[in-house]
Amino acid sequence: MNYCIGLAFAAYAPAADFEGQTVATGLKGGYQVIAVDVNGDRKTDLIGLASGQPDLVWYENPSWQPHVLARGVNRMINLAARDVDGDGIPEIVLASDFANEPKGSRGTVSVLTHTGDPRQPWRLREIDQLTTSHRLRWADVEGNGRPVAVNAPLAGARAAAPEYRDHVPLVFYRPGTWTRETIGSENEGVTHGIFVADWNGDRRDDILTASFSGLHVYSLGKGGAWKRIEIAKGAPAAWPKSGASDLAVGRLGRARYVTAIEPWHGNMVTVYEKQGKEWRRQVIDEAIDQGHTIHTADLDGDGRDEVITGWRAGGGGVAVYRKPKKGPWLREVLEQKTMAASGCAVADLDGDARPDIACIGSATQNLRVYWNRSARRGR
Repeated sequence: MNYCIGLAFAAYAPAADFEGQTVATGLKGGYQVIAVDVNGDRKTDLIGLASGQPDLVWYENPSWQPHVLARGVNRMINLAARDVDGDGIPEIVLASDFANEPKGSRGTVSVLTHTGDPRQPWRLREIDQLTTSHRLRWADVEGNGRPVAVNAPLAGARAAAPEYRDHVPLVFYRPGTWTRETIGSENEGVTHGIFVADWNGDRRDDILTASFSGLHVYSLGKGGAWKRIEIAKGAPAAWPKSGASDLAVGRLGRARYVTAIEPWHGNMVTVYEKQGKEWRRQVIDEAIDQGHTIHTADLDGDGRDEVITGWRAGGGGVAVYRKPKKGPWLREVLEQKTMAASGCAVADLDGDARPDIACIGSATQNLRVYWNRSARRGR
């Protein structure tokens, strides 16, 4: 059963608990922002990926001086950064040569490694071509401290708009050999979002996916076989408006929840809470326009994770949803009309133990940080 809470829009200015700052402008096709320490100085920097420009750029905290990671890269769409060799500098996997239509999407996957000075351009090495390579994440799927790079293409090689009827592969690469290994191909239609978490408490990362098929989790068994389990079916509308677009996992105290944008590039923010063996679906907002990024974080220190969502169309916007101990989810707009958020990242950027929010805009072509000034509410 669906439950919908009507929520009023707030003013276009950033919310009182957050202070907005522009880091960069002119980012044509701004698509993804990653928060990671790029140069090993123990400060969390930002990487801003813009699909409409050929250079991949990172911004050094706290001055936000830009540095080029790679030049001349065509149609970049996603990256994942993590220090896997222990030198304090992350390795970066990058997807490029992307198009929504599989027949026109080469799907190049590359690895970027520094050459000594992270402020200088990095070495770029192609490792694979997989049609519509779209979402990249690092995950410790074996629980051995050696993460692999997960690649979730948007659609299967035979898919075509608007139905996208085909099975979608999900694969990974082991650092060093960088050979493609298959996780599964059960998802159908468009797989737009993935999320990495230890879902079943076995100290191994699992891969959660959002697709036309719904919300699922892929787990690696002790015998080396992958298993896919359905969490929920997502939006109940007919294909291709079924399923979900993006997802994240959060907690309200001890209770876990899943939050999603539905359907693909959809207008709804949903929350799933466990009731018995089922995950109860609740629509907490249905007024976003082309929702494209969703995260969870305890922004105010009360032990209850908020939901952070960004949308691209209608001028775009960024909103935070809070769930008090009693009553419905509450919606607070950080920015509207001036941030067409394609991607956001949540991290403590100034060392004050409060998670900040960074978002990158597509139509607005900007990268902004929302500094968290909220009072610590306590548990």
